[in-house]
Amino acid sequence: MAVSANSSRSGAPLSGRRILVVEDEYFLADDISRALRLHGAEVAGPVGELDDALPVLNGGGVLDGAVLDVNIRSEMIFPIAHALRTRHVPFVFTTGYDKVSIAPEFRDVMLWEKPIDLTAMVRGLIELMGDRPA
Repeated sequence: MAVSANSSRSGAPLSGRRILVVEDEYFLADDISRALRLHGAEVAGPVGELDDALPVLNGGGVLDGAVLDVNIRSEMIFPIAHALRTRHVPFVFTTGYDKVSIAPEFRDVMLWEKPIDLTAMVRGLIELMGDRPA
């Protein structure tokens, strides 16, 4: 995992932000979560099944962003992505599949192919969230 040690908590770009991680590969979910925490984020999850992501979405807690694996245990993530888009929550996709597997309505979403450059993915999510209040 290539995450800069310079990303200290003080002045961390994701400080005060809650990010949902939906990833069914345990070690990758852990790496993504660790990278987000190094940049100051609070991680919701990680969750490895769509049914586990729904309570996080509907639990009333604020989500500032999300990292979504496109295929979770042979189920496509698009219902979760649609719910996030409806709520104006920025998100990025990760995938081990070809870009063609992305539903047309989500072709504009940043896609990170596995193996993921975690530092670049976190930077991309930070850019997406921009100046949105935490």
